[in-house]
Amino acid sequence: MRNILNAAILASFGGILLATTALADWTYSGPPYPNATIQTNDMSLEVQCDRIRFAPAGYEDSQDIVRKNGLSFRFLVNGSQEVASFQMGRENSFVQIVDNYPVEIQFSDEADYAFVLDQIAANATLNLSMVDQDVSYGIFDLKGSGAAIQSLRAECRALDQTSAPMEAPEGVVYCGGGGIKRQIEFEILDDASDEWDARVTVNGETQRAMTAYSYFGNSELVKDFVVALLAEDRSEFLIFRNRMENWLEFGDYRYDQCN
Repeated sequence: MRNILNAAILASFGGILLATTALADWTYSGPPYPNATIQTNDMSLEVQCDRIRFAPAGYEDSQDIVRKNGLSFRFLVNGSQEVASFQMGRENSFVQIVDNYPVEIQFSDEADYAFVLDQIAANATLNLSMVDQDVSYGIFDLKGSGAAIQSLRAECRALDQTSAPMEAPEGVVYCGGGGIKRQIEFEILDDASDEWDARVTVNGETQRAMTAYSYFGNSELVKDFVVALLAEDRSEFLIFRNRMENWLEFGDYRYDQCN
């Protein structure tokens, strides 16, 4: 959820706990994997063309963000005046732990991601905080971020000329299989009343499933992995996405987007 606050509204951070300000320079790295990054001794924030990676001070913070499936981006102009915010959640993004540590955030709507990039480039401070209480995972100085974000966007626009538009996996139809051809769809529920927070439909037959964003545990994460769907009949569907294509793996077969 995007929010631009009136300049008269002040957000005092005197009560914020666990906040550590990252004082460092923003840097830009070009192709083949363009990114804008700020790195300190114990935290880092990496902005890519279609996702953000945040490594908090402790691994337990990464686990907490994934478990809650939420993170608040709060933008300030002078250390105490909050002027904009974005609340990440299941309805607008996908979150997972990658490379055994950082939290990777992929936005479902390009407009939401553009809003976050605009605010990073325009403001002085970014506070990444819990969604359910006034506790910060980390505070980043945004000085110098404007030039880094401008360079990133220019390179990403060049890459977009040969890339497909960003699209969330949910709502995509997947087709494939071996001797038995299958058409697979899934839905992640926003208001699930229990652990069965997804539905998977295979050839018209629907069953309940659980989402697993940390499916690979502490092992190295497979590139482009988004979420695993663990169905009630013990079948497992692994959902993948990059800027070029959507696909899933079920059993021994890969199923590509067909709608």
